[in-house]
Amino acid sequence: MEKEDMILVSIDDHSIEPPDMYERHVPARYRDLAPKVIRNDAGIDQWVFQGVATSTPFGMAATVGWPAEEWGRDPGTYTELRPGCFDLSARVDDMNANGVLASMCFPSMAGYNARTFAEAPDKKLSMIMLQAYNDWHIDEWCAGAPGRFIPIGMLPMWDAELAAAEVRRLAAKGCRAVSFLEAPHAQGYPSLLSGYWDPMLRAVVDAGTVLCLHIGGGMGLLKLPPEAPPDHSIILSTQIMTLVAQDLLFGHVLEKYPTLKIAFSEAGIGWIPFYLERADRHVKNQVWLHNDFGGRLPSEIFREHVLGCFITDLSGLKARHDIGIDIIAWESDYPHTDTTWPESPELLWDELTEAGVTEPETHQITWQNACRFFDFDPFTTIPREQATVGALRARARAANVDTTRMPKDEWRRRNEAAGIGVLAR
Repeated sequence: MEKEDMILVSIDDHSIEPPDMYERHVPARYRDLAPKVIRNDAGIDQWVFQGVATSTPFGMAATVGWPAEEWGRDPGTYTELRPGCFDLSARVDDMNANGVLASMCFPSMAGYNARTFAEAPDKKLSMIMLQAYNDWHIDEWCAGAPGRFIPIGMLPMWDAELAAAEVRRLAAKGCRAVSFLEAPHAQGYPSLLSGYWDPMLRAVVDAGTVLCLHIGGGMGLLKLPPEAPPDHSIILSTQIMTLVAQDLLFGHVLEKYPTLKIAFSEAGIGWIPFYLERADRHVKNQVWLHNDFGGRLPSEIFREHVLGCFITDLSGLKARHDIGIDIIAWESDYPHTDTTWPESPELLWDELTEAGVTEPETHQITWQNACRFFDFDPFTTIPREQATVGALRARARAANVDTTRMPKDEWRRRNEAAGIGVLAR
């Protein structure tokens, strides 16, 4: 097997929602109240909703086209972005250039994530807009490129019953994956142990939906020193998933819902063998705590429910059999700072080779495990022989896809000349 023979399904990417997204998916009577993008006096694109303006965090969330020296936390404009961040046709071109067959795109919401909707005063209006986002994602983004995307929806964080209803609505539309805060209590919501979210969890189980717990919302669980540099939050965010696993296992959430499927999105896998070894020894050793896992070990329960997801993780790949070879899946994280685009096949192949991963194991890690877990057929529109890294990159070459990184100013010049990302007046 060669690098070009791999089939890549990425279960963690992101879309930057286009500025006209709501115009096509909000009921006409609410259109004037929908979030809108404006360019402020400082020349920054902002989403405005219910009187609150939020600058778009492109400096960390959409850096895929820029040299690393220009990354940061600065807001920006749509015209500064590589079009694949928000334009569907350009995204598919970028996937081909990276040899990626299919992608799951988490919401970016340009600052309007589930928490922002939850904090807005008019919750009815927030729910309408959240559903409009989900409809755009399923009916336009995913449906616009059949077979290339695994749909994933966003849930309201302010009401468990509404969240359950949205799980059911999404499932009826063919979307059986939902994004959720990995540790809701870190942001002031009830924890996954509290029982508050049981209506949502029951709906997830009944619909056969995967609950995707994505890193980034749990930093409130850590008390960092006031002098901590940004590196702390970027590096440690993956380690927080250990705390989430502890909640789910020792809070007996996984036992309560025996068929619940959870993806630890962008959390890496290297921490898993140490944590499971520690958890198993704890149960065997600390008998005075009377932990009852039905005669099984925490590691056994974990492997029945969880899919571990990684971008690059050589240590985890070396320990793949301690983790469980059938619960490991790969991700690209386009267009964030951690993405391996456009060199994902090269970087992944090097790690697989160094770790001694066999050809059957490679297929499990790069597409089979993810497709089984999310019940996704990757060959619905593209035959297998046309779905490989080599075949997809040949498509990109035929389409003259340019993967050059350019400064923001150059992207702005080119995009404005082509009318890409320019806001309507």
